[in-house]
Amino acid sequence: MTPPTTRGIDHIGLTVPNIAAAEHFLVQGLGAEFIYEMLGASDPPFKGPDLERAVGLPAGAHVNVIRMYKVAHGPGIELFQYTFPEQRPPARACDIGWQHIALYVDDIDKAVARAVAAGAELMADPWDMIGSEGGAGNRFCFVRAPFGAMIELITFPSAMPYEQGTALRRWKPPLEKTSSLPAAR
Repeated sequence: MTPPTTRGIDHIGLTVPNIAAAEHFLVQGLGAEFIYEMLGASDPPFKGPDLERAVGLPAGAHVNVIRMYKVAHGPGIELFQYTFPEQRPPARACDIGWQHIALYVDDIDKAVARAVAAGAELMADPWDMIGSEGGAGNRFCFVRAPFGAMIELITFPSAMPYEQGTALRRWKPPLEKTSSLPAAR
């Protein structure tokens, strides 16, 4: 068997209507950390036929701001703020194409509360995972970010039934190590 050429997901790109509001949600709602800004609002925008061709933009669209964020153990989230008069809302889950990102959380109720406090819309209370993903405490739910993107919050502390039929495993963050030292007084 030849080794895979893909090693993992590096980052996820999201276009947002307001970079400051999106950053507030990522940092306050999801615990993301700002890494760097590749293109600032005071810089000349990225635009022109070469960019349009490279990323499939309609003529006249241009990028105003690009920022990268770190989210715990997962891939980065890259935010883009474009200018284009005919921008469309995000796709619905039933539309063709990428539909959501899923973020692993340890405590889904706390994660939901934090996301909602930062402006997310809770689509429905967390559900128990079933079938090949079922197990005690295995739950998920969806929130819609203030800029429209769908985000799944998911936790699966228990083994899943699918694990009995294959050695392959879904990604899961490593357990956090707790200190064996007594607490400071």
